[in-house]
Amino acid sequence: MTPQIKKILYATDLSKNSSYAFLYATDLARRHDARIIILHAIEPVPAYAAAYTGITDELKQRQQQETVEEIRKRLGEFCKKAEAQIGTPCVELVSKILVPRGHPPEEILNAANEEGCDVIVLGTHGKGFLAHTFLGSVSSAVLNRTQKPVFIIPLPSEKTTLDWDGA
Repeated sequence: MTPQIKKILYATDLSKNSSYAFLYATDLARRHDARIIILHAIEPVPAYAAAYTGITDELKQRQQQETVEEIRKRLGEFCKKAEAQIGTPCVELVSKILVPRGHPPEEILNAANEEGCDVIVLGTHGKGFLAHTFLGSVSSAVLNRTQKPVFIIPLPSEKTTLDWDGA
């Protein structure tokens, strides 16, 4: 018997391809009556760089809050466009937005375990060298270290009309 899918971790870097992968996450959520947890990991600023730039913990916290608000805003705009294709209001499928500070593969794996997610959905950046570079970093690290099913969604060759930027 196939395990039930009730929680989907959708990891995004906020690129156009990640918006295409979000369509897959919403489709999975609709088909399985599941909820989506969106994760966008912020790479930490090295301590030596923070010392030179004057980045404080307060500034980091504010940046994290602003990123969550920006994701919510983009998600709302994206969902308005996506609803024409997917039907269901996709904002209602999202149960939580996480914006941790840390190395993306680690944060994806931690969130998938801590939140009790059943599957992980990720997008890839492209073909050829770039795909190898990306797959060699985030997607590959997640694939090699998780016990959960992972959906890796490549960007289609034709131009997609939906993106986080609203373009």
